[in-house]
Amino acid sequence: MDLQNITLISFGYFEESFLRKTIEAVNKEFLFPVNIKEGHIDLSEFYDPVRRQYNGNKLLKEVDSLYASDTYKTIGLFNVDLFIPILTYIFGQAFLNGRTGIVSHYRFSNERYGMTSDDKFIIDRFKKEIIHELGHTFGLIHCHISTCVMRSSTYVEDIDQKSEHLCLSCRNGISSVLPGTV
Repeated sequence: MDLQNITLISFGYFEESFLRKTIEAVNKEFLFPVNIKEGHIDLSEFYDPVRRQYNGNKLLKEVDSLYASDTYKTIGLFNVDLFIPILTYIFGQAFLNGRTGIVSHYRFSNERYGMTSDDKFIIDRFKKEIIHELGHTFGLIHCHISTCVMRSSTYVEDIDQKSEHLCLSCRNGISSVLPGTV
């Protein structure tokens, strides 16, 4: 790839400070330049009225085909309730060793779980999930180390318990593709 950058595509409104913090975290973890762009997709095509959610598999393929051609890695950012047929909901997903992932912060607010509102939790969860999905695009699978960002997360509490960083083993697993590493 000629263009070695990570592009975050905003599908919907995200506050500038929210995106800036996200960009900083992604850049710090992967060392690639991070760009932000706006995207537009008719989400009604991906809505499942029976589940009252959006099909993550189809949405991931759409983002990949429409937005990932001119970038090294692309993550679509959403605020809709995502699912895949075998799971009740997902926070995000990506093509393993691919160029594209998606993340939604729909389920990241404390209020959804009967807790007090706290924007810090939302941004921390969002950053971790984006870094996690990018890890998959770099070929990383789920990690067993409890604090590694690549550990699988079924619930937001799982996301809260891990850091926003790759463990040493996962970092070593992708070090050959990161800038400034051998």
